[in-house]
Amino acid sequence: MTSLRQHLIDPEVCIRCNTCEENCPVEGAIEHNDDNYVVNADLCNYCMSCIAPCPTGAIDNWRVVSDAYSLDEQYSWEELPDEIELVNLEEGEAGDSEATEILDVAHAGSGAVPAPATASVPQVNLWTRDNPAKAKVTGNFRITEEGTESDIHHIVLDFGSQSFPVLEGQSIGIIPPGVDAKGKPHLVRLYSIASARDGERPGYNNLALTVKRVTFDADGEIKQGVGSGYMCDLQKGDEVQVTGPFGSTFLMPNDPDANLMMICTGTGAAPFRGMTERRRRLNSNGKGKMMLFFGARTASELPYFGPLQKLPASLLDQELVFSRMVRADENEKEYVQDRMLKRADDVAAMLSDVNTHIYICGLKGMEQGVEESFTRICAAKGMDWNVIRSSLKSQGRYHIETY
Repeated sequence: MTSLRQHLIDPEVCIRCNTCEENCPVEGAIEHNDDNYVVNADLCNYCMSCIAPCPTGAIDNWRVVSDAYSLDEQYSWEELPDEIELVNLEEGEAGDSEATEILDVAHAGSGAVPAPATASVPQVNLWTRDNPAKAKVTGNFRITEEGTESDIHHIVLDFGSQSFPVLEGQSIGIIPPGVDAKGKPHLVRLYSIASARDGERPGYNNLALTVKRVTFDADGEIKQGVGSGYMCDLQKGDEVQVTGPFGSTFLMPNDPDANLMMICTGTGAAPFRGMTERRRRLNSNGKGKMMLFFGARTASELPYFGPLQKLPASLLDQELVFSRMVRADENEKEYVQDRMLKRADDVAAMLSDVNTHIYICGLKGMEQGVEESFTRICAAKGMDWNVIRSSLKSQGRYHIETY
């Protein structure tokens, strides 16, 4: 009997964030429908590119099988099938040990971006959908002006006596109450932590989130996202079911001499708020600089606009960019990638420093523009962005989290 080691996705743990499919370099190897994400055994080459970005670990599941589970079988699952013990494997056939060796080689060459070398070791998956933590809402504040289209809230959750350790850059999952149109429990919604590791209120077992209310037109009727609507409508004292924490690579270095270049739009600022607050509280004498490129449509729609104005330039070199506000001396709208070009000398200097870490978070559409700006800046300075990016990634100094 021959066997193969099949890569599978756990439907009980998967939060359907699409990270695995987006990061898979083999077209069609990972696909999905409204219920499940599945792996095509005929196309999967064990490259492992999907493993590290998965926030829950759902993607990192394997079964030794004599015949691969079909896509139709995987789509029908509500949980992974039990392990099947294979017998009568003849010497020389491709059993589990050989498959493991192949995977070890694939892991070594996967190219996944590691966490920064000096980052603290994160705790992950301490609380699950079947055993969620229960947090109490101690604050829910709108942080964009009333009347603007962008309804963004700063929400503080307190975990009481439950252990819920987090690091800047990690995320948590929120379980909205109720069921969907098919009668199934709502999927877990993932939100980045917007506070420092010692809590929104230092010394308390709490954390903060930055949540934007999502609205959309459904046959002429304006509706709101299940998760974001639930979160933005929470009242002080409400109890929320929480899973996680998630994330083991999008972390900040503990080295006080590390430079942080942070590029974001909208609620993508959440992890950077946590990182900035961490640095502010440490009041370190290190040489590390922080530079922020933060994009929104207008100042009134930029979350944390007021508090950002109070931060000293010595702590955070910030560039706030508003795409719907055409400046008097400009003929076109401006985006974060445009402001990067205007700060080309400073960006190039940070890229040349081996202590620099780059973080990009926000809408996925921003990535191409940012990449193009890095390319242009490097070319003008006689550098090769492709070479620099490769080096940054291998050293855990280039992290992207977009959606």
